[in-house]
Amino acid sequence: MEGTRFMKIYDIYDEDNSLDIGVLLYHEKSKSFMIELRSELDEWTAPLLFASFVKKEIYTIPREASLMWVRERVIPIGRQNIGNILSTHKLKEYDEMKFLELAQGRCSQDGLCIRKIDELPEFVAERDAHNLVDCTALAGDFLLCFFKDKTVKKISLSDIADFQGVDKVIANRGLYESCSLGWGGYYVTFNDSIDIPSWILYEKGRIIDVSYEDILTFISKNIVDTTKACELLECTRQNLSYLVKQHNIEPVMTGVNGNLYLKSQITG
Repeated sequence: MEGTRFMKIYDIYDEDNSLDIGVLLYHEKSKSFMIELRSELDEWTAPLLFASFVKKEIYTIPREASLMWVRERVIPIGRQNIGNILSTHKLKEYDEMKFLELAQGRCSQDGLCIRKIDELPEFVAERDAHNLVDCTALAGDFLLCFFKDKTVKKISLSDIADFQGVDKVIANRGLYESCSLGWGGYYVTFNDSIDIPSWILYEKGRIIDVSYEDILTFISKNIVDTTKACELLECTRQNLSYLVKQHNIEPVMTGVNGNLYLKSQITG
């Protein structure tokens, strides 16, 4: 998995039943959690919080539910004497991961604990192949998704409109345009509040016969900045600006320090 240098990995183990439950991933830069459950679990052996996911054969737990599991096992930030607790543990600020480590992930409600490991288990690495490398919001409600196994797929959000929050994304153009890639390629997020997991994009998307490398090659060969555009047109920035204002040339992206243009518009 790319980006593991920013990630801590923990085995989740059920001490009461001597059972490997899965893996907790902690992304240090974003302070986000993801839990990967083993597919051998059923709704009875899985942690209670995740039973509904396992019943649907969902073993990659969304970050909100993963965070909820963590918060069930640590001292809440609203604890009245939290300042004294931080001082006792020599912590400068509240840190859920630090508290989880201090308690080894244990909780009075079950027999689960966490144990730090250095490498991703094979089952997590295999699932990672269906995580995203990149994703772009296209015209309409289509997403163009590039996956780690080199697959490229296009999906209409209308096809997954029943997934939680997707209807809001479809209805709000500003929200749709906020589309960005979540950490580890586990999900696409809109305004960092509505997530669509990579597995559903992979499952529901339609394969496109183009690679991520093809897209990057197209960009490198066919997109030019303001300086290059002026060079190709043998004109000044002022002249180029005039052409843009007259809609003789349409930039594909505008910026304070210059624009980006399709080379074909400049040379055509």
